[in-house]
Parts: sequence; C-alpha cells; structure tokens
Amino acid sequence: MNWLSKLIIIAVLSAAGCTNSISSNNGMVLCTGIAVPLHSRAPVKDSFVLVPKGQYQVGKAGFLLNPLRTVQVDSFFIAVFETTNSQFAAFVSATGYITDAERRQDALVFAPGLPEFRWMNDSTACWRYPNGISRGGIDHKMDHPVTCISYSDILAYCHWAAVRLPTLNEWEIACRAGTATDYFFGNSDTAINHYANIWHGRDHLAADSSDGYMYTSPVGSFAPNAWGLYDMYGNVFEFCSGRVSATESKTIAHARGGSWWCSSRSCHFFTSYDIGRVNIHASFSNQGFRVVKNYFL
Repeated sequence: MNWLSKLIIIAVLSAAGCTNSISSNNGMVLCTGIAVPLHSRAPVKDSFVLVPKGQYQVGKAGFLLNPLRTVQVDSFFIAVFETTNSQFAAFVSATGYITDAERRQDALVFAPGLPEFRWMNDSTACWRYPNGISRGGIDHKMDHPVTCISYSDILAYCHWAAVRLPTLNEWEIACRAGTATDYFFGNSDTAINHYANIWHGRDHLAADSSDGYMYTSPVGSFAPNAWGLYDMYGNVFEFCSGRVSATESKTIAHARGGSWWCSSRSCHFFTSYDIGRVNIHASFSNQGFRVVKNYFL
C-alpha cells in the first residue's frame, strides 16, 4: 500500500470516529471498533467490509431463542451485497452443480392469492426460475439475489468460491452495525421501507409492488446500514452457520433478516435479533445468502 492510499484510509477512519487503529502485515490500516470498507470507491458487487475482532452485544432481553448477551468474535470480512444470480451462475458454469430444487423438484414458491404462510410446490422452480417457469426466469435479473436454493447448495458454492457463511453471531454483529436497538435504525419499524424490500400489503391475497418490486429486487436497491451493508433486512432470508442449541437437529439450518415476502403483519423477521429455521434441503423462493471471508493479520 502506498503512502497516499494509507493516508486516504486514515482519513476515512478519522471521519468515522475511529481513534484506535492498527496496521496489518500488508500495510492496511484497520480500525478497531468499527467496520471499514475495503474500497474507497463506490461499492461493487464483490465488495467486502471488515468487522474487527472484539466483543459485541447481540440478542434481545427476554427473547429466549436469542437472549441478550456479549460475544467475542475474530475479525472477518462480510460481503456488502447478497450473492447474486450472476455469481451463482458462474459457480454452476464452472462445476456443473445441480441444486436440490432441480434434483428433488420440490421447491416452494409464492403467488398472490395464497393464504398467509401458505406456499405452493412448483416442480419447475429452481434458481434459474425461482418462481417457476410460468413466471419467468432470471435472464434480466442477474443482479438480483440468487434464491430457490437450499442450505446444502450454498455450502457447495462456498466451498467452490473459498468463502463461508457468517455465523449467527457474525451476521447479527454486521447487521446491527454498532446499534443495540431492534433495528439498526431504531426500535420502531416505521422506516423499514427506506432500507428493505418487504411486503407492504395488508395480507398476501393481492399483489403488492408498492415499493417497486413484488419479488426480489436488485441487490443494493435500498439504503445500507451504518457499516455500508445492503439488504440486511428484506429481499431474501440470509442463511447462517451454527445452531441455537446443542441438541438441535443437524437437518435444521437458520436464516436471518426476513425477505420480500415478510410484512409487519406476517413473518416480520426483518429485525436484528430474530432467527428463522428451515430444513437444510428445503428450497424457497425467498431464501438466499451473503458470504464472509476470514481475516488474518
């Protein structure tokens, strides 16, 4: 890293309120206590943010599944955006991988008119046609998050791409971006439409495109959190690694952040503390992922 690049990063840290920095072996200056973007330019689809090693508060008081507590994590990089159709297509092209939905033909999709929490099986649905062939494919949606994939599919992608899923704690730390409130913008969800692609209808009996999208939106279409991470709420549920109890079945996976289907009246998982659960081979048209990388000084 040359002196000018280092000076720019120091200026960024100072503007962000960082008063304690360290230098890595490769000359990168890091802030201990806040996340710092890897790039000073506008984020691109493969950008990451560094979350420094330290103690962080996670959970919610009185919430049994995820109680309030302090956790210790090592430094890690987390993707600025959810993994896109374009990125997953590159994986399939390179490996010939066939997803659970393609093999099992058991993906669950949504169409307006279904009762609350009701999904329907579509044997034609898969990541290429996340809502079934009759509702169109992803040809013009390569910058949307990949969906209609299972936890098992995602592990295969991560192995190929030399990345991994965030742990439950890492995801929450990144989502909160230094806040202790139910949402990274406060304790009320009244501002959620500024930050997330969710369902705004009273129910799911009629289509809702009031925010411009009925299903997924291109990644980064809504405002980011304070650490520059987009779509931490809404768009698609994001899978995480880890279990909520030692006795939990290994066939259960967890996802966080809610999705385009979630609303204030149904689901409402677009919080910093909620944790969803699903079978490791289940493929829904509202679940996806973002990745992390380990950081070594």
